[in-house]
Amino acid sequence: MSEKRETLNKTLKPSWVWAVALGSSIGWGAFVQPTNWMSQAGPFGVMIGFGIGAVLMMLIAVSYGFLIRNFPVSGGEFAYSFVSLGRTHAFICGWFLTLGYICIVALNASAFALMFKYVFPDFVENMHMYQLAGWDVYFVEIIIATVAVVIFTYFNIKGSGISGRMQFIFCVIMLAAVVLLTFLVGASPDSSFENIKPYFNPDISAFSAIIAIVAIAPWAYVGFDNVPQAAEEFNFSSKKAFGLIIFALLAAALLYSLMIIATAMTQPWLGLVEAQHLWGTGAAIREVLGTTGLIILVVALSMGIFTGLNGFTIASSRLLFAMSRAKVLPKSFSKLHSKHNTPYISIIFTSVIALLAPWFGREVLTWIVDMSSIGVSIAYFYTCYTAFSLFKWSQSGTVDLTKQVVSPGKKLLSLIGMLSSLTFIGLLLIPGSPAFLAMESRIALVVWVLLGVVFYFMKRKDFNAIPEEELNYLILGKRDINLQDTN
Repeated sequence: MSEKRETLNKTLKPSWVWAVALGSSIGWGAFVQPTNWMSQAGPFGVMIGFGIGAVLMMLIAVSYGFLIRNFPVSGGEFAYSFVSLGRTHAFICGWFLTLGYICIVALNASAFALMFKYVFPDFVENMHMYQLAGWDVYFVEIIIATVAVVIFTYFNIKGSGISGRMQFIFCVIMLAAVVLLTFLVGASPDSSFENIKPYFNPDISAFSAIIAIVAIAPWAYVGFDNVPQAAEEFNFSSKKAFGLIIFALLAAALLYSLMIIATAMTQPWLGLVEAQHLWGTGAAIREVLGTTGLIILVVALSMGIFTGLNGFTIASSRLLFAMSRAKVLPKSFSKLHSKHNTPYISIIFTSVIALLAPWFGREVLTWIVDMSSIGVSIAYFYTCYTAFSLFKWSQSGTVDLTKQVVSPGKKLLSLIGMLSSLTFIGLLLIPGSPAFLAMESRIALVVWVLLGVVFYFMKRKDFNAIPEEELNYLILGKRDINLQDTN
């Protein structure tokens, strides 16, 4: 007789899940990075690059939509890779994703402290401790980041209903603030659309400029893939998941573009980039709209950070919960709170790791997050490969329609998703690529891979001893794979 399988409460509404996808995709980057991105590609290069990136993410999302519908369980990509390639690949996928998700929680917390450092420098730049990789670490900014993480830890332990409602409210405020900011900048006599020229970085070709931005699309849009991590908690049909993801990606692409336009219109963007402000977007908006504009931008940035903190705390804790339920991680990670029925040990673990990050300085953390883009792309590949293996080109031959679905169109899209994922990985790892990882990020990647190898060999005997039918039940909630025909 198999042991009891822990399950989570179904409390998430469709609008909340949409907010998880959008809010996780739009973190601090949309409000902090515009000048950095424009220095690489120019305003149009950034917008076109993110537009292409969004389309590629939508192609990948086709596979996600199909798999969420058929396997609405916590674990997402971990479960999908198990379906197609077995337990070893499930561990590999889960290992990379765990680091990626937790790092993004940490980076959003440090971004909150960075915002305070810009707005209230005299307050934050107190109690200097040391310098790491050229970054001065202050005790006050560590306290700010810590408080932010602790607050969201508390609300996540209280339940996904609370965290989901908060996520939706934050997203609505963020979108309203960005639209208002763009309108005010456009209406200001001190700004001009002419400031957007030259449209591309004059030092490189338009193609190279666009490709440099497309390469960071997995990082820019990471977060829509948090939806499958929460699938077990949907209080609605999982058939709706695909539409919610597409709607979130469209909103994210629009939001990125609006922030680029708003920043570039304030003054000639080449001069803004050359000025090398601590926060280029903040300096640009304040110069045109004064304190009012800066307050609106700070509100938008705060909401972006909060949705990132909240969304990735949900995702990382559910991934840890699912891997623990499958016995690849210690049992404590799948322990549920007696009152709130949330995986509170996994939530606390995520937060504790994130709390270590501010002590290492933002530059060091950025190296790790850059490396984690590889992990996200690997998860995209596994997801698309799983969908590809479950779709059938035609009815010809012997087909078990409980385990395969005839859909040549979706099979082609999942193939394109696989190729897109491999392209992202290549752009990050091939020397000479405009997005080639820095040496520090490559070292961090090697260290994480080696740690994974050590951990896997420690757990391999116990993990492989679980009967296949039992593992199906623990990961997928059913002992056999039965698919719904999506045609």
